[in-house]
Amino acid sequence: MEKDKKISIIVPAYNEAESLKTLFEEIKEVLKGVIDDYEVIIINDGSNDGTQAVIEELFEKFPDHIIGIEQRRNFGKADGLKAGFEEARGEIIITMDADLQDDPKEILNFIKKLEEGYDLVSGWKQNRRDSFIKNKTSRIYNFFTCYFSGIKLHDFNCGFKAYRAEAVKNLDLYGQMHRYIPVMLGSQGYHIGEIPVNHRKRQYGKTKYGPSRFIIGFLDLLTVMVLTKYFKRPAHFFGGIGSLSSLAGFLILLYIASLRLTLGNIGGRLPLLVFGILLVMVGVQLVSLGIIGEMLVKNTNSSKEYLTKIKKIVK
Repeated sequence: MEKDKKISIIVPAYNEAESLKTLFEEIKEVLKGVIDDYEVIIINDGSNDGTQAVIEELFEKFPDHIIGIEQRRNFGKADGLKAGFEEARGEIIITMDADLQDDPKEILNFIKKLEEGYDLVSGWKQNRRDSFIKNKTSRIYNFFTCYFSGIKLHDFNCGFKAYRAEAVKNLDLYGQMHRYIPVMLGSQGYHIGEIPVNHRKRQYGKTKYGPSRFIIGFLDLLTVMVLTKYFKRPAHFFGGIGSLSSLAGFLILLYIASLRLTLGNIGGRLPLLVFGILLVMVGVQLVSLGIIGEMLVKNTNSSKEYLTKIKKIVK
């Protein structure tokens, strides 16, 4: 392991004031004598429990190792990670949760795995210390994400990950998109690996997981699949569906026309006629939407919207 590499550790925190000092002490102990040049970037995602005060206290004691980012309100983990990725100066970036369930002792294992040639190494919580419902829904979620994306990981939702900096600097994260970073990077050709990690029970506070996240997660999966496969060529996505719709409608209308020519009437098939016309109209609209999408893609620049969500940076 190269000791002179700078490491950035990004920790999104929402109402985790009780955990942050312990987490930093554990990180400091793990890296002592192994990696001297490191920074811990803590993102306060709109907390109301004193998290910001703890971050500023840590900065006062360890100004060489602490960076604090305070967001204006609770925007979610994806926005926090986006801000952290942009601020990070390390060649290697580690992301982990603030609730002490991720074991800092795994950090060195992540770095060793990265040095085997991977661009992203994802954690796999083999023995999850979560509720029964959360464990079961996570299994279902991981199965479908793996199936639809083609990325072979056991635990997409594990926040404990390691990256090469160049892989994440330009990621466009929002909503719940942080769950699909492996999918986004995999679609760009980055090399993805996985290691089992120790998962600990939550000591303080309560989980931020709720049933709504399960539904939102699958909607975001659909979004990611469209963005990674068709974002640069929306006409292929909408045009493909539109062409099939138009073709089906055209065949139906051709059948109706043949009945009219041979029998002199359509024999009570008016609903089929209306359906055929509807398919053609929908197909034309989808093809048009794809062409408009192509025009928008060519005229859209990357946004720095995340900057407007940051209230203060302590460094």
